[in-house]
Amino acid sequence: MNLRLALLLALAAAVPAHAARALYDFNPGWKLTVGDPANAARPAFDDSGWKAVSLPHAWNEDDAFRKDIADLSTGIAWYRKHFRVPGLKPGQKVFLEFEGARQAAEVFVNGRRVALHENGISAFGVEIAAALVDGDNVVAVRTDNRWDYREQATGQRFQWNDKNFFANYGGLPKNVRLHVTEPVYQTLPLYGSLGTTGVYVYARDFDIPHRKATITAESQVRNDSARAHRVAYEVELRDKDGKRVARFDAPAQTIAPGATVTLKAGAPVAGLNFWSWGYGYLYDVVTTLEVDGEPLDAVTTRTGFRKTAFRNGMIELNDRVIQVHGYAQRTTNEWPAVGSAVPAWLSDYSNGLALASNANLIRWMHVTPWKQDVESLDRLGMMEAMPAGDSEADVKDRRWEQRLDVMRDAIVYNRNNPSIVFYESGNKGVSADHMRAMKALRDEFDPYGGRAAGSREMLSRELQHVAEYGGEMLYINKSAGMPMWAMEYARDEALRKYWDDLSPPYHRDGDGPLYKGQDASVYNRNQDSFAIEDVQRWYDYWRERPGTGTRVSSGGVNIVFSDSNTHHRGAENYRRSGEVDAMRIAKDAFYAHQVMWDGWVDVEHPRAHIVGHWNYPAGTVKPVTVVSSADHVKLFLNGKEVGPAVQSARFLFTFDRVAQDKVAWAAGELKAVGYDAHGKPVCETTLATAGAPVALKLTPIVSPQGLRADGADMALVQVEVVDAASRRHPLALDMVDFDVQGPAEWRGGIAQGPDNYVLARSLPVEGGVNRVLLRTTPQAGRIVVRARAQGLAPAEVVLESKPVTLKDGLAALPPAPPVHLDRGPTPSTPSFTVSRVAVPVTASDAPDGSKSYDDDETTAWTSQAGATPAITYTLARPARLAQVVLKLTGWRDRSYPLKVYVDGREAWSGQTPKSLGYVTLPLQPVQGRTVRIELAGRAEEGGGIKLTEVANQANTATGTKGVSTEVLSIVEAEFYERP
Repeated sequence: MNLRLALLLALAAAVPAHAARALYDFNPGWKLTVGDPANAARPAFDDSGWKAVSLPHAWNEDDAFRKDIADLSTGIAWYRKHFRVPGLKPGQKVFLEFEGARQAAEVFVNGRRVALHENGISAFGVEIAAALVDGDNVVAVRTDNRWDYREQATGQRFQWNDKNFFANYGGLPKNVRLHVTEPVYQTLPLYGSLGTTGVYVYARDFDIPHRKATITAESQVRNDSARAHRVAYEVELRDKDGKRVARFDAPAQTIAPGATVTLKAGAPVAGLNFWSWGYGYLYDVVTTLEVDGEPLDAVTTRTGFRKTAFRNGMIELNDRVIQVHGYAQRTTNEWPAVGSAVPAWLSDYSNGLALASNANLIRWMHVTPWKQDVESLDRLGMMEAMPAGDSEADVKDRRWEQRLDVMRDAIVYNRNNPSIVFYESGNKGVSADHMRAMKALRDEFDPYGGRAAGSREMLSRELQHVAEYGGEMLYINKSAGMPMWAMEYARDEALRKYWDDLSPPYHRDGDGPLYKGQDASVYNRNQDSFAIEDVQRWYDYWRERPGTGTRVSSGGVNIVFSDSNTHHRGAENYRRSGEVDAMRIAKDAFYAHQVMWDGWVDVEHPRAHIVGHWNYPAGTVKPVTVVSSADHVKLFLNGKEVGPAVQSARFLFTFDRVAQDKVAWAAGELKAVGYDAHGKPVCETTLATAGAPVALKLTPIVSPQGLRADGADMALVQVEVVDAASRRHPLALDMVDFDVQGPAEWRGGIAQGPDNYVLARSLPVEGGVNRVLLRTTPQAGRIVVRARAQGLAPAEVVLESKPVTLKDGLAALPPAPPVHLDRGPTPSTPSFTVSRVAVPVTASDAPDGSKSYDDDETTAWTSQAGATPAITYTLARPARLAQVVLKLTGWRDRSYPLKVYVDGREAWSGQTPKSLGYVTLPLQPVQGRTVRIELAGRAEEGGGIKLTEVANQANTATGTKGVSTEVLSIVEAEFYERP
């Protein structure tokens, strides 16, 4: 090894030995003040009275979940930090990389203003070498998170700076890094601030069965020296264990001074492990510049490789069809008294729970997620949809340009992250021209990433020729072309504290105040009805899954995963739509999803879950609901069968011994056993009666790599009220007093009560359990947590924080959390069995009848006033039809009395149910080629599926405006036979 390389490697001691650039953790060692003191940017300014913090850190974090989103504190706050860059030589480049700021940030180095960033979303960077001095340097950042902040150059507000959904955690709530490079270097992917694109790694020519693909790496390279250099390019692919699995390179070329070029190398690679759902296999791709014969710059890009396709109404991952199911999660992904600023392992813990519920997709809402959450889903093996920034409207002029800028920057910054599968151009539909503009960004900056560009809605045939996916937020959409999946569904809310009407604190299901003058009972549910609602809503999508015909639903995402400090409609001042609460404690709906979603499309691993608990007073009678993906379920109480079950919505089994008597409670064990279609038991679950509460139990939840004393790491401590057998008591509501000794900062938890008990040292358990957060300080040591409650044995837990070396304001990057591989590689078997076959329509006897079978849900055929309200379809071939599937105008609000005839013989007669999209009419099996659908009376209105308090009422429209109840109006008609 030559002397020059040895010196460079010594400089880069903060990163792995193969890297010839220095990369430092710039998070520790900041000072913070709220306000706008004069001269705060000057190096000599006295900040000794400011608060010491480590990033990420929102200055108004105390407000998180204590205040309504609209009341979160806003204004000016300053952050300052002293640092030195070791061994800096003339000509070297020094970059500060901010993963983001809220809303605006002005950056000063040694008093010189070096950057302004204003959009509140994107990562940004600044090259600061010219502003540095020998010895001590000071970086100061002035942040402004006012809701009405306006872009300095244009006076334009940002559409997404919105009190509805984008919780305002101000300042620097994301990570900061410092890079030191040689004058010839690979650029950073910070387009909006630096104008550079960094490294791009991608795979093509996939051979999934033989685990092969062609891997290519491209690096944008700049020569900021005063002379030309010969630069060669080498790429090394390393597996998750650091073993080299491939190496390829590109020949040297001369790069002129001041020039920027792209170097590229690629090669076929065999033996690859493809990234997949629940299989977050990642590689390190090390790209190295050899400058004039010496390796002087190496960048490590962590990425994964997967094949995608979006066609025939379906989504394919590694050649296997997958129906998406997951959550529309607020991008802030916040915690009480912390906001979004959490360590990486806690992001993995939270997102990992979503994966444990068998979600396969997170649709981040409205704004681009921060890098930490993107990388978290990489490690977990969770697909994600990445938005730019918006509210619920298309916009124009500078506001549209702002959205384009954010999408461009987000694509460049995140295009190596395999978890991103969808680029979302709008939370509400965008115009065809705007969709083309967004796709053009994808095509320019990420042409080989295998990602679909689309938007919410995009239902019309015109837009389907432009977008690559779409789907509404409230209804079931289907397509034979581009995939359609629901951008959000199941908007109801439930507090975890409430089990059912019969359990303390005896909250009657639906009790709560009106919201904007409207009934808000569905936003004040108990846990049992909340879980049942979630099951019923998902079944609407699963029923139209791949394998059920030519036009299918590609799934949907439930809003939200964790309770959120955003727009709410229930009694509390935050949204409780989560399947886990704000401390990520599961509600019953979590387990319901775990049951329903354990498969790529069809059920692959049967499960069962009994809704609720089994601790009631003697004499209690109640229905028992079991959520199961088995074909049949039996219920046993202390070994004796309870039954029979009434099955509804495929996954719901309700047990009432007698309709009036229900199930009589008895202490002991309640067991549900699921059976397949042949009567073989395939799954089971139990509930047991807990004994009298006797003690508290504390359980620490920390990073797999231990607790770091860096001033930003955190520990969760769970407290439970347990019986003599250490079983949680599901009805306990005891107040618990906490005491913490040692180098830790109390951040607490949340519960129903004054200020939601945020930051309180005493707070109650709910349903027998709660959790609190502690944050480490820069001092390492022993942390003792004690918990006491009246009448219960106390508990104690001891944590140990490990020292983190901080020298001259710089630290080594913390190790990345481990990848998650539990689900294994993509199965090679089909993900579904064809359950019905569509018979195409070739013609109809009605003018514009084709609008009812054109795969365009924005068009409909409507019978003419005064004419017979009927239509006859001619099929492509004779068939023994089993079902007619219809989407009828007013599907949520109207019920149509219909008669269906096949070749003149009546095959169905009745009243259609109201639905969130499609209805299935089972036919008496009749062979034929013509199908006549006839309205047999006036359509009934009223008593439909309510969608209360939707902010934009246009989103609830079902096309009935101006359409009489005396006409027949069909959006889409489909005809099916058995396979």
